Amino acid sequence: MVLADEFRRYERDYDVRVASSCLDLTQLLTALVDEGAQVAMLIGDSRVPDRPTYEAFMAWRAIVPSAKRLIISPWDYFLEDAPQYRLGLARGKFDAHLLLPRGQRDEEFHGAITELLSDWGSTVADPEAVNVKIIAPPGLPLTASIRDFLDRTGLPNRTWSPESEIGQMCIERAQESFGPDVEIRFPLLWSPYRPPLMPTSAREVARVMFGPSMEVEVDGVVDVVVVGAGPAGLAAAVYASSEGLSTVVVESDAVGGQAGSSSMIRNYLGFPRGISGMRLGQRARNQAIRFGTRFFTGVAVEHLEVGEVHRVVTDQGEILARNVVISTGVAYRRLGVEAIEDLVGKGVHYGGGVTMAREMEGRDVYVVGGGNSAGQAAVHLSRFARSVSLVARRPLSQTMSDYLINEMGTAPNITVCENTEVVDGGGVDALEWLTLHRRTTGEHERVGAGGLFLLLGAEPHCDWLPDEVCRDEKGFVLTGRDVPQHLWTDALPPANLATPVPGVFAAGDARAGSMKRVAAAAGEGASVVPLVHAHLSALDGSPV
Repeated sequence: MVLADEFRRYERDYDVRVASSCLDLTQLLTALVDEGAQVAMLIGDSRVPDRPTYEAFMAWRAIVPSAKRLIISPWDYFLEDAPQYRLGLARGKFDAHLLLPRGQRDEEFHGAITELLSDWGSTVADPEAVNVKIIAPPGLPLTASIRDFLDRTGLPNRTWSPESEIGQMCIERAQESFGPDVEIRFPLLWSPYRPPLMPTSAREVARVMFGPSMEVEVDGVVDVVVVGAGPAGLAAAVYASSEGLSTVVVESDAVGGQAGSSSMIRNYLGFPRGISGMRLGQRARNQAIRFGTRFFTGVAVEHLEVGEVHRVVTDQGEILARNVVISTGVAYRRLGVEAIEDLVGKGVHYGGGVTMAREMEGRDVYVVGGGNSAGQAAVHLSRFARSVSLVARRPLSQTMSDYLINEMGTAPNITVCENTEVVDGGGVDALEWLTLHRRTTGEHERVGAGGLFLLLGAEPHCDWLPDEVCRDEKGFVLTGRDVPQHLWTDALPPANLATPVPGVFAAGDARAGSMKRVAAAAGEGASVVPLVHAHLSALDGSPV
């Protein structure tokens, strides 16, 4: 009953149920699912009379795969229980192992609970608090793109058909706002905080929701412009602005970069229960804003003119800066199969599938890729799809973190297909089938598929850079000793994160030789700030 008492504070917002045994809870979960109820969290004592708790969690996962799973041990046997649960925790059999509070207001304990509930709420199929209503018929690729952007920026959203009651209401209100002579187009976005919008791109949504819808206006010359708001760019902004530098961040897409599409990053320092890429990005953005950083979201940089004062030219205006940090990250490489490219947004998606996972219930889903992003996507999708097959050209041990390989191994509906690639696919109005090529045997196999998520390597966003900023044959920015020697000064290479252009630096995945990890990108973003200071001192004639 102590455990039940601890969760009374949640009864205003959640229906808290108590079962006395694993069998009782299994029957309760089955009844709730039959009623159509959503289960947010399963909490079990580390010792129950009729079955080991960790074994029961695996059975309960099959009934309510999207629910968070939590084991709690009383103080009397927490230390004794901990060793047997550490392996299960490392393999993703449950989400947390906590110590039962010994007194009132144990906010460390409840902080962990609310974090887990928040993570569940961001991926639930039917969010109760909807910030943005999307009115659109099914099958529009633009709708999927917009939903992905909204999810990565932490804005709860939901889609209704134009024929639905809510769809009709939003259309009528939008018509009143636009005027009778304006034809309503889809998707139509309705928000209580903004005028209705009929966007033609996710970037347009970004400008309306988070940035200026008019030209970029920045007075004077700023100390540093950061191009790209992934982990590297956000870290550079936080440290630069916290040290008093006037800082502007320009991002063409959602804050958080490619990492923002990760459903759960478990190996980032300081987050033992993991953190979603969306939350990591939004927290860093808020942190940078607190120190004075200005953000322009939905604004694309078109080119850079270098000089003593650099000119950053965007599609919404120009910014003058003494320093420029290139942190534009990378995009997923295209598969290159025309039949599959034609189905992007119609069952085929580039990225981790956080948004479209809700649509995969009961489907057979394929994830293509061998890196951590692919593993995270497979684990997340397995909570919704009937089956998930991860397709990789090489053995995962060469490209993926061990914790993700282990976590996938414990999911009963995940299959790993190594030394395999997707070579064809198709469907009438949406993806229906794929052809797999087994590279070791040369065999081709046609399989039914309700979803395909592609996370294929990396291509940098660096086409906007001038020739003075050197790039390798793949388009990644060269820095430090990788810069050609004829561009060195006094036989010395540029600093590790510096390009041959004074005051232009690169950090994160867009830089040649980077580690392609979130923590490494954040470290590079922070490390570039001393170089910015040194260049400012050189411009002022001060000793470095």
